[in-house]
Amino acid sequence: MNRNVQVLLASRPEGWVTESNFNIVETDIPEARPGEVLVRNHWLSLDPYMRGRMSTAKSYAASVEIGAVMVGGTVGEIVDSKHPRLKTGQFVVGSLGWQLYATSSGEGLNVVDPKAVPLQAYVGVVGMPGVTAWTGVHEILLPKAGETVLVSAASGAVGGVVGQLAKMQGCRVVGIAGGPVKCEYTVKELGFDACVDYKAGKLLDDLRAACPDGVDCYFENVGGVVMDTVLRVLNPFSRVALCGLISDYNAAEPYGITNIRSILVNRVKVQGFIVSDRMDMFQRALPKLARLVATGKIKYRETVAEGLHAAPKAFIGMLKGENLGKQLVKLI
Repeated sequence: MNRNVQVLLASRPEGWVTESNFNIVETDIPEARPGEVLVRNHWLSLDPYMRGRMSTAKSYAASVEIGAVMVGGTVGEIVDSKHPRLKTGQFVVGSLGWQLYATSSGEGLNVVDPKAVPLQAYVGVVGMPGVTAWTGVHEILLPKAGETVLVSAASGAVGGVVGQLAKMQGCRVVGIAGGPVKCEYTVKELGFDACVDYKAGKLLDDLRAACPDGVDCYFENVGGVVMDTVLRVLNPFSRVALCGLISDYNAAEPYGITNIRSILVNRVKVQGFIVSDRMDMFQRALPKLARLVATGKIKYRETVAEGLHAAPKAFIGMLKGENLGKQLVKLI
């Protein structure tokens, strides 16, 4: 293409995100200045955290300004370099936003090998979602062989890796997912021992049946009624890695947890974490994740939207749980 395409934040959502909250524009392709590179993005990652960046509510990261390019992880090829370290033809992963082309000083860009794993894996299982799973499992939950590990949003980009890592530790792994298709995927393809369909309407009973010895470790991606119910099956001295609260992201009012007494009675350790606080984990985890993916020991799925114009609709669908595995946008 001889034009850049960008997705801008047009307005802040009130409740659920709509396509009218975005504005898709064409602009001139930017030129790399001395010390910069021009990157042609091949893949865009869509992730739940982006919903928070559309809001002005206090959070761990700055809001996207109205009229600015939506923030997002990308992987692409350097098509022009005036940078002393980065070369034309190299592939780089970074956060260049919802656009086809972007210039960068090189800060935050990392060179990747498209022959080691599929290129898009660097914004998925061998990228931020994979490192998020690794950090939660190996730094917070610290599961021991024989323990029961429960994972919400188990069929997603993070949850699917969490379950597989916990299985490698010798644990019984149970997922929570929405619908029989996702539950079947987590058990038959990802190797979970069981999966509970929260849409079936009997979450507590199904959790008790799937976790007869209670839950020792819980990786939380959802919050709301799911987390509130899980609090009733936690064992004494269990650990909770609080990664996300996607059920609240579009809610007018946050869900009020009613079973918080369980945290006290069971002396539960609850640790919220944001993976960007642990940049040291990327260097430690990414080579190991790449080897596990390359050797087939970690499996994953992708839901792919074609073209940048499809990004807003795909993003809304992801927030509604319509994707299976990692939600991506293919840009080239």
